[in-house]
Amino acid sequence: MKGSVMIRRTLGLLACATLAACMQEPQEPTQPADAQAGRLLAERDCVGCHGLDGHGAAPGIPHLAAQPQQYLTDSLLAYRDGRRTHAALKDLTSHMSEDALRDVAAFYAGLPPLSPADPSAEPRPALTPLEQGQQLAQACADCHGADGNSTQPGVPSLAGQQPLYFMAASRAYLNGTRGTSDMKPALVGLSHIDLEKLALFYASQAPAARDAAPFGNPLAGATLSAACAGCHGAGGVSHDAATPSLAGQDPQYMVNALEAYRGHVRQHDVMLAERTREEIENIAAFYAVQPSRAAEYQPLTPEALAEKCDRCHGAGAAASGGVPVISGQDRTYLIMALRAYRDDRRESSLMHKMSMIYSDSMIEGLAHLYSNQPPP
Repeated sequence: MKGSVMIRRTLGLLACATLAACMQEPQEPTQPADAQAGRLLAERDCVGCHGLDGHGAAPGIPHLAAQPQQYLTDSLLAYRDGRRTHAALKDLTSHMSEDALRDVAAFYAGLPPLSPADPSAEPRPALTPLEQGQQLAQACADCHGADGNSTQPGVPSLAGQQPLYFMAASRAYLNGTRGTSDMKPALVGLSHIDLEKLALFYASQAPAARDAAPFGNPLAGATLSAACAGCHGAGGVSHDAATPSLAGQDPQYMVNALEAYRGHVRQHDVMLAERTREEIENIAAFYAVQPSRAAEYQPLTPEALAEKCDRCHGAGAAASGGVPVISGQDRTYLIMALRAYRDDRRESSLMHKMSMIYSDSMIEGLAHLYSNQPPP
């Protein structure tokens, strides 16, 4: 009994000590940053990459001029402590005190902002990723329709389809795990980013209503579809970017796909449930007449994405301490940084969550937009 009382007292003391530590004000630096000392350090260690004017010397090297001092200090400490990965910066900062890092940050923060990138030297694409996807989709229109709404029996509609599923299906056609002979030649010349642009275009298109199938019983199919709703959503409208929507899909295509799973021509662990031909036709008939919607409620243009980014990085907001200014920043560096946040290779849980849905083409569009904006 005495032992348990002692344990409780000890835990109570530890809790009080922890609470007191949490309530302490963060310690201020022992002395204010010295921008002139920072200039001397920059002349010795930083000018090869960032210059004395804070301009990145090559694509992929960030501009430092007029960045918030706290953001620069935090970044240098992150490189020193290994929370950001960069071999050269790790070596450089590992021998510098925190005061020295603050001095360098103060020097670059005090420089005047740089002019944005010269649009004639590095032009922004004339078309957005969505518009480029629409151009690429013209080659698919004969089979899948100009907007992805197919009218040919046996040919799937792509309008409103989930983008990650579209990417996975395209890769399956390319590597031969889906055996439609017509699809591989149509996709061979497309890059990964081309496929992303196509996926973005089709995801934003409104699926058209479809007439009833010439076979099957939709009412019987509604009962059978209960087993499908857990993945494909109620009525076949998926809310998972990697799982296809089935609502409004061509019924003959659905029959062919389900038969391919049943016959192990297509491989998918969950899709191997045994169904009779009659059941398959009933399921296809049910989903064919279900109302669908676009996977993307609005086109994800760079401008639409930037509205979210500007809440933290826009004029005025970016002046607050640890948030970087991204207007006028080097385009290649922005692409590299956003990919690192998206792929969880750079520390920031907020940025990771924000950028998880960004494809490479979306990131490139954002980078083009911000690199050509004047700093605030």
